[in-house]
Amino acid sequence: MPLSSSQKRYLRGFAHDLRPVILVGQKGVTEALLAEFDGALDHHELVKVKLADDDRESRAASIEAIRAHSGADLVQVIGKMACFYKRNPERNQYPLPK
Repeated sequence: MPLSSSQKRYLRGFAHDLRPVILVGQKGVTEALLAEFDGALDHHELVKVKLADDDRESRAASIEAIRAHSGADLVQVIGKMACFYKRNPERNQYPLPK
């Protein structure tokens, strides 16, 4: 189920203070990066990703590849930073508002 605008706003408040956990470098989105992202998403639920690419279209393609692989919801994109959320049913750190 996609996030509502109020849920995204709620998560953006938490994402503001986060440091990027995943850094997408010159090689782009690789299998190793996706595996690391999945582990970070399982552990943190809310993950900030920094993309090093200067081209806006390739950043958007990288963000979509990460989102499609993980099944996470995109919370926000600001410049070279993207924030993703995927609820962990075993330990829910961010109870979402309705």
